[in-house]
Amino acid sequence: MSENKPCIICVAITGSLPTKENNPAVPITVAEQIESTQEAFEAGATIAHCHVRDDEGKPTSDPERFAALKEGLEKHCPGMIVQLSTGGRSGAGNARGGMLPLAPDMASLSVGSNNFPTRVYENPPDLVDWLAAEMLKYDVKPEIEAFDLSHIHQAKKMADDGRLKGTPYVQFVMGVKNAMPVDRDVFDYYIRTVQRLFGEDAPWCAAGIGPNQIVLNEWAISSGGHARTGLEDNVRIDRDTLAPSNAALVKRAVELCEKYERPVANYAQARELLGLRAA
Repeated sequence: MSENKPCIICVAITGSLPTKENNPAVPITVAEQIESTQEAFEAGATIAHCHVRDDEGKPTSDPERFAALKEGLEKHCPGMIVQLSTGGRSGAGNARGGMLPLAPDMASLSVGSNNFPTRVYENPPDLVDWLAAEMLKYDVKPEIEAFDLSHIHQAKKMADDGRLKGTPYVQFVMGVKNAMPVDRDVFDYYIRTVQRLFGEDAPWCAAGIGPNQIVLNEWAISSGGHARTGLEDNVRIDRDTLAPSNAALVKRAVELCEKYERPVANYAQARELLGLRAA
């Protein structure tokens, strides 16, 4: 198996939910986000998964804020893969894709609906198709956020009929309340499903929410996949200790790469593994 291939570390820097009250290290303003991402980049992260907030700290899909963040990251983290979120907590309908004309390297794409802790995470087929078409138009590689097995199969269908270009990059999201729990048998089946549908060498990633972040980091890194960490998913280092930064969570993933003898991918390797344009 491909355990020794370089491991791409994605840092989810802010998200839509965490606040300064949850952890003062959560970067809310664009300036804070750039500084926090630069530290994480220097620690080994090569993908920045980005959300933006308004002046009150609430989630927004404002393209101007995304543009300012993207510009700052490209200046201070040269080569880093910028991945903008089209998630449903930040806006509704086509507003969720309003930043795609900025032509970031990547954007998240949820291809189906599922339950979240207090609501339905709605991704209706017409919106999914529109977001995918915008990503094709602006040469943005989607990261498929798989909250359910059906989402992996839907990504295959979309790749086969041309709605997605190239081999999809699928991320398994586990540990969201009311969605897919953290289950090792399911995780292993997800890997087999990706390899069966997209080929043995198809890259994949995993994200665990809250205390499950480190669990999924270890499962992914030890199984030849790529890892996501960051304050969006988890504001703590352990039960009693708040994470001091995004970089601290990245360093924890780097330590797991060392444990499993996987080199940490630099930005050039990450871009090659994901079939992205050179920096």
